Amino acid sequence: MTRTMDYYEKQNNHPNHGVHNTDVGVSYTPSTDSPGLCAFILTIISYLLIIATFPFSLCLCVKVVQEYERAVIFRLGRLLKGGAKGPGIFFIVPCIDSYRKVDLRTVSFDVPPQEILSLDSVSVTVDAVIYLKVCNAISAETNVDDYSHSTRLLAATTLRNVLGTRNLAEILSERESISATMQSSLDDATDPWGVKVERVEIKDVRLPVQLQRAMAAEAEAAREARAKVIAAEGEQRASRALKEAAEVINESPAALQLRYLQTLGQISSENNSTIIFPLPIDILTHFLRKNNTESKEDD
Repeated sequence: MTRTMDYYEKQNNHPNHGVHNTDVGVSYTPSTDSPGLCAFILTIISYLLIIATFPFSLCLCVKVVQEYERAVIFRLGRLLKGGAKGPGIFFIVPCIDSYRKVDLRTVSFDVPPQEILSLDSVSVTVDAVIYLKVCNAISAETNVDDYSHSTRLLAATTLRNVLGTRNLAEILSERESISATMQSSLDDATDPWGVKVERVEIKDVRLPVQLQRAMAAEAEAAREARAKVIAAEGEQRASRALKEAAEVINESPAALQLRYLQTLGQISSENNSTIIFPLPIDILTHFLRKNNTESKEDD
């Protein structure tokens, strides 16, 4: 029994008494032990001063916080019971109470540009924007010194860690997936601080100038190759169509004459001064045959 009492006395006198370790971090709760005789005397004196100087003491006792704010009150260094105060009017005891206002509105900040080496050994510079808000004013004041500055540092580190596991193509094409991964990681890390990371966005990915030129040259070469392939396919289809047209014209010699007339109509519509008229080969062969027969008769 004596050992048990000594154990509880050591626990009550321990400097971390009133601090509970949880799975997500350290959570502070108001101390349930007695503040001591000195604290009791100071509290009584403060209340007597308030009564003696009433109603002028109301100027120091009455405080107001806005709808988007909460006040965390400490009495003689201890967290006051009842949680954060606000919105509206709340009362404090001068000389022994101190309070801090916590803004619950969503705050955005830019992550400084981070030079990152991707998984395929490409150096890129990436910056992002983070949107966060305080969801627990007490945790934001008691569990971390400066939740805003700490979240900024953590966001920069998380950005480097996440992008270091991706190659350049994934960084450029999978921004939404990277943002979701960063948001989940930051939200889990800042939960003990009473901070909720609402959104993460990758703003810009800047590549080195030499790499930009190399990628532009590669893209231009790929476009030229596709253009040559398309042109070759077009010529192949055109040659097939010309072959089919030649076979049709070969079956009907009159179709060739009609094509000649159509060509003349197209040339005349362009207001040209010189018109080249194609002479049918059949007429020339007729005259050649006649000349050959006459030359044989002379012989």
